[in-house]
Amino acid sequence: MEPGMEELMPRLLPVGDCDLAEDFDPTVPPRTPQEYLKRVQIEAARCPDVVVAQIDPRKLKKKPTVNISISGCQPAPEGYSPTLKWQQQQVANFSAVRQSLNKHRNHWRSQHLDSNVTMPKSEDEEGWKKFCLGERVYSEIDALSDNENLGIDYLKVGFPPLLSIVSRMNQATVTSVLEYLISWFGEKKFTPELGRWLYALLACLEKPLLPEAHSLIRQLARRCSEVRALEESKNEEQISALNLIICLVSRYFDQRDLADEPS
Repeated sequence: MEPGMEELMPRLLPVGDCDLAEDFDPTVPPRTPQEYLKRVQIEAARCPDVVVAQIDPRKLKKKPTVNISISGCQPAPEGYSPTLKWQQQQVANFSAVRQSLNKHRNHWRSQHLDSNVTMPKSEDEEGWKKFCLGERVYSEIDALSDNENLGIDYLKVGFPPLLSIVSRMNQATVTSVLEYLISWFGEKKFTPELGRWLYALLACLEKPLLPEAHSLIRQLARRCSEVRALEESKNEEQISALNLIICLVSRYFDQRDLADEPS
């Protein structure tokens, strides 16, 4: 430090004249408060005025990327765009379902589950996928054998979102399962089993939305619009189900930029 520079700089740790031992050594641990403050001053004076970071240019060759999608939903195939009246009716129906669920949640939560129903733990992603979708959809088996058609095996076809089941799920579990199924849907086809659970989980989702839930449902709506746009067979029932999910996300949960605008 240049002579006189110290006088121009504010002293954050001013140390007045103090009686320090003649054998004071700043390299050893201080023994008194005065020695500690004096040592800090000495170390500060030795710091360079300008510090240059040493950067390895090889680490900068690969530029980091962050994928952020801010676009809206893809439009429905021509002739399949839902009318505004239809969307308003679906929102009204959905609102009634949510009100009924909230009103009777404690009653359904108190109901005993069948002995074959074992709900996975909240963090068990694979367990929830199999529970909701069943082994047949989860393992992508096209059809059931004749023997399996004789009775319903929920382990194979998945458990439906019964009120006695979803009423036992707290918000953390609802959000987690929604995330698991949306992740699965990101690479798989849309199925009725998936649609039923998505509708039920949206009905259990509390408002105002938490940030993670907000992001998830927007991701869901966009994925529905992608699948809808690629629907080659124009399966009217499936397109209607996809329209419904997009409608609920955009119009009930107030994500209006994702809404289908009637032509």
